[in-house]
Amino acid sequence: MRTPLQITFHGMDTSPALEALVRDKIAKLEQFHPNVTGCRVVIDKPHHHKQQGEHFIVAIDVAVPGNNVVANHAHHEDVNVALRDAFTAARRQLDELRMRSDPKQRRAAHAAGEAGEPGGQAGAE
Repeated sequence: MRTPLQITFHGMDTSPALEALVRDKIAKLEQFHPNVTGCRVVIDKPHHHKQQGEHFIVAIDVAVPGNNVVANHAHHEDVNVALRDAFTAARRQLDELRMRSDPKQRRAAHAAGEAGEPGGQAGAE
């Protein structure tokens, strides 16, 4: 990654354990998509709401050449689950971006989808 990873905590104290978890997840994301040029992660714990309980909101902004991927809809009571969901969404968006930019991968994914479709003709008697 060309730009240093930025991890920001809002409404809560900085957590070395969470920072380590984020760094681990970013390393896995970089293995999946080696052209990541920068990443910003915001872990937010909004004010306590009596009726809804406490929730964590995780927003991830991943920069790749020519695009930015933003995953910011991960809300959960457990910060680890919110992180997992946000990184899963970011990885899915990076995968879609890669599929759009690489026709060979798009054809391979399309062929794999056709081969695995239920209701095919084989053994349909």
